[in-house]
Amino acid sequence: MRQFISASIGAWITILGVPLILSGSVADRSPLVSTFSIVGFDPGNGDLGIAVQSKFPNVRPIVPWAKAGVGAVATQSFAELDYGIKGLELMANGASAEEALRILMQNDPDYQERQVGMVDAKGNAASWTGTGTFPWAGGRVGAEGKSSIAGEAGKLIVGKGYAAQGNILVSAETVEALATTFEGTEGSLADRLVAALVAGGKAGGDQRGEQSAALLVVRDGAGYDGMDNFIDISVYDHVTPIAELERLYQLNNLYFTQSDPANMIPVSADIATELQRIWKERGFYDGPVDGTVDAEFQQILVDYMGWENYDLRIAPVQSVNVAAGESLLIDREVLEDIRHVYREGLWKPRVN
Repeated sequence: MRQFISASIGAWITILGVPLILSGSVADRSPLVSTFSIVGFDPGNGDLGIAVQSKFPNVRPIVPWAKAGVGAVATQSFAELDYGIKGLELMANGASAEEALRILMQNDPDYQERQVGMVDAKGNAASWTGTGTFPWAGGRVGAEGKSSIAGEAGKLIVGKGYAAQGNILVSAETVEALATTFEGTEGSLADRLVAALVAGGKAGGDQRGEQSAALLVVRDGAGYDGMDNFIDISVYDHVTPIAELERLYQLNNLYFTQSDPANMIPVSADIATELQRIWKERGFYDGPVDGTVDAEFQQILVDYMGWENYDLRIAPVQSVNVAAGESLLIDREVLEDIRHVYREGLWKPRVN
């Protein structure tokens, strides 16, 4: 059994083999991050992540913290980064989300100024809102077999699956929308986090308005070149950061996920003719615009997709044996983006 060794507030404490200290005051160390966020866990694949919006620039390096196979944390209000840094260390050493949060609060003289949501890799969730946070402030956590558990300032709440919280909000409806939308949305953890954030914004959001947003999802080795940061999107400063986050998330899915077989369609003569015209104007092709789909066309398409960074969508195109009579396929999402980029003039002619 783990031994928890407690010490007085402001002193060193060693728990689960991790030395901790939280020092300094709210005034000299912590930015006021008026924020709403949701921290979540996917029991199907182990994904952990956070979606957050704030009336504060560049929220990404401050609020969301996550480590694959360990946990995820949102630290906000008068944000204390050790809730992310030390919180993940504690969970990596065996503490549950609730245990880690209680340990850090015990050693923080300004814990009543904080708002924190945590989820561990077993799906345990905890959320704390201090009495010193600005209203409306509070949170909700998931609960097995029943509706979410609500908590206002001064109450630490524990549950399963997710923790949603916010401060300086128009009303409690923002956090309620985070919770109900996350629970009711199908798809990946990232899909559910983004949908929840959008719903929270529509329900009222931050009293002071919008400025930045972020989405962080971790999975062991699933990111680019084996990174654990599977999705890592930041909106530094924007008039409508949640809408911008949605747009960037769609781009992330286009460029950093593989094609869904259900999205693959045959390259008809009409599609081939359209692509040949685009290639010709962009300097990728100098042959006839006749809609011929052969091995040469296939190779140009593969090269063009690489040039346009659709790298993870190339394999189903390249694997087709056109010479043996197999139909060449293209992802409809890639085709639509090729058309969009061309139509909107988001390109330069290729210099050969």
